[in-house]
Amino acid sequence: MPEPPQLNCTFLHPTFFILTGIPGLRGAQTWLTLAFGPMYMLALLGNGALLAVVRVDPMLHQPMFLLLAMLAATDLGLASSVAPGLLAVLWFGPQPVPYAACLVQMFFVHALTAMESGVLLAMACDRAVAVGRPLHYPILVTKARVGYTALALALKAVAIVVPFPLLVARFEHFRAKTIGHAYCAHMAVVELVVGNTRANNLYGLALSLAVSGVDILGITGSYGLIAHAVLQLPTREARAKAFGTCSSHICVILAFYIPGLFSYLTHRFGHHTVPKPVHILLSNIYLLLPPALNPLIYGIRTKQIRDRLLETLTFRKSQF
Repeated sequence: MPEPPQLNCTFLHPTFFILTGIPGLRGAQTWLTLAFGPMYMLALLGNGALLAVVRVDPMLHQPMFLLLAMLAATDLGLASSVAPGLLAVLWFGPQPVPYAACLVQMFFVHALTAMESGVLLAMACDRAVAVGRPLHYPILVTKARVGYTALALALKAVAIVVPFPLLVARFEHFRAKTIGHAYCAHMAVVELVVGNTRANNLYGLALSLAVSGVDILGITGSYGLIAHAVLQLPTREARAKAFGTCSSHICVILAFYIPGLFSYLTHRFGHHTVPKPVHILLSNIYLLLPPALNPLIYGIRTKQIRDRLLETLTFRKSQF
């Protein structure tokens, strides 16, 4: 086991960091695996099943379901970039992570989070066109445009997140090797840096406000257009049906943004009032809860996917 960090010294480009998990909950960390372990398994099985169903059923090769597959793939990557290391720390105690691997994890966690936010915005725009201009939907929203959207979102996520590990890599000295977190979050690593971290702090703040702020404004605008179109429908049944096509997406948005905004606000403005273990616990829930819930929400509330899953399960049972 690597030696614990020494006091009153600095480290020149440490070969590893030590992830400690959730400070203050050392005795209860093992029990947290009973919560985070099933979350990760649900994320793997649920999103994997969604991807498989969309892939094998030609009837689901439509823009709406391709966007859902994009969300499922992002959820798989996001959960897998955090959960294995998190469960190892919670179960076995503090774990060393190589310096380069820490920077790679930092990149993937933040890039996939930005990607997920962008996919939710794309799905909101898709629903706005489907409800507001249903006759033009097949022309305006095509599989090719969904593919271009996926490529654009991936390139955007890479471009805006690459500076994170680069801004950290420019520092040569660290005051400690121990990261008081369960994964290599950007600000958790920056707290160990010896030097002027103003650029890191400003870029992190600007990126959070720009990415989440723009996406939230876009989603809000899309649902404003949806509400306007729904209220113009002549009957209550028609309004309920139109709104029902968006209900799953609304649940997914709330599951992603509410824990994320709460975690962000407690980190930026409530670090003196909200205990650090609570903040770190919330940040892990924020990264694992949406990937676990999203396939359940869409699997239960989307008729085409639900019917296809039931057909697959019924067919497999009839073979035994």
